Amino acid sequence: MTIAQTQSAPSVDFDGILADVHRIGRDVVQPASADVDSAARFPAESINALRELQLLSAYVPAELGGMGLDVVEIGRICEALGHYCASSAMIFAMHQIQVACIVHHGRGARYFDDYLRNLVDQQYLIASATTELGVGGDLRSSICAIEVDGDRFQLTKKAPVISYGQYADQILVTCRRARDAAATDQVAVLVQKPRLEALSSWDTLGFRGTCSLGFVLTADGSTEQVLPVPFDAVLSQTMHPYSHIVWSSLWLGIAADAVTRARAYVRGEARKNPNLPPMSSLRLAEVDVVLNGMRNNVNAAAADYRRLLLENDPAAFNSFLFATRINNLKLASSQLVVDIVGRAMLICGINGYRNDSKFTLARHLRDAYGAALMVNNDRIMAHNATMLLALKEA
Repeated sequence: MTIAQTQSAPSVDFDGILADVHRIGRDVVQPASADVDSAARFPAESINALRELQLLSAYVPAELGGMGLDVVEIGRICEALGHYCASSAMIFAMHQIQVACIVHHGRGARYFDDYLRNLVDQQYLIASATTELGVGGDLRSSICAIEVDGDRFQLTKKAPVISYGQYADQILVTCRRARDAAATDQVAVLVQKPRLEALSSWDTLGFRGTCSLGFVLTADGSTEQVLPVPFDAVLSQTMHPYSHIVWSSLWLGIAADAVTRARAYVRGEARKNPNLPPMSSLRLAEVDVVLNGMRNNVNAAAADYRRLLLENDPAAFNSFLFATRINNLKLASSQLVVDIVGRAMLICGINGYRNDSKFTLARHLRDAYGAALMVNNDRIMAHNATMLLALKEA
């Protein structure tokens, strides 16, 4: 793997970028968030605002016209968006995962270099189709196969979930390398204007604005659209670690906003009787410790992954130690976000429980429960158990 993405362009003012994200969060993303949630609709306002800031190409290297932000900075943006609308933050995070796969594994191929330049100009939104009916959620196994005829391909995939698929400009699809290839011999294909036939609706507890319907996806195009490395390398070196880092970052944003609301509630209670701190202030001190622990864990994992990218040692990403650490980040973050939001709701009491209160945490809690289901925690725990046994014997 050649890692072309290394560090931010020297001219990029990241503090200014983050301030702009918070500005659109307050002015655009948050005002629309309740309707996005209640109607389970795509947060078009949020994505358009991110487009205007050129943030859909934020991870594209500066030499191709992008901002050249690194994974730590992308995580900070995901965290900021998580304060205002979890669905908007998740869509941004999932898009950036696909961008990272193309940046890390497509650079040097004319088609993908041109695509990244066009991404900067056009601010495309990229979705992914990695899961498939019939394989039980295993990303490392495909039934769908790419069929090549000369320099053209076609494929058909039954995907139980393609988040924001009908709103995406392109979709990164995993499939078998050929009709006679093994289920694990996979490639990733960036498809343009696929045909989507809905298989399911999207009426869920949380993350309702991600519009994660199932589809039968049919596409054709040029073989240049196939990433030039096997999917197992894309998964281990980029998709797996990058996903868990940016997901954990946005979950951190949800948790941090819940604590911010709890803090505001406790301050209001304290003003009523300045001589006697409310009992809820003790709970606030406790949840702040848990939140700081979550933040330190996320920040450390993002910084370590950035360091490994800079060292450009593909073998480092294949170790069981690295894989279990990234899995543990996801497991811990998805559990902590529920814990922290739950603690904040106890602090706010009925005001946190109500939907019509300025301290409401109902959507925070519903979104938080989705974290453990994105690549199910039981599946991840089983993978960890297998790897830890192998490490013990080594």
